[in-house]
Amino acid sequence: MGESDDGLGAQKQEAFARLSAVWQAALGDGIEPDILAHVALFAALGDLVSTYGEAAVADFAQQLPERIHAGEFTIPLVLN
Repeated sequence: MGESDDGLGAQKQEAFARLSAVWQAALGDGIEPDILAHVALFAALGDLVSTYGEAAVADFAQQLPERIHAGEFTIPLVLN
């Protein structure tokens, strides 16, 4: 049935690394972080709706507050 969990994890890490690089470049060009976040959410939700439909994405979105409070989206600060 396609890709293993390890392959999916690697793809997610690569996607995150690429998105992070573009995000940092946009910040460097003066785009405000909250504007980037809103545009990214809009694009992501729009893509999910196109793929899974409005009802499935609405169900997914209803679970977000609990996941946010659980720290699932908290990104550790890395100092270089």
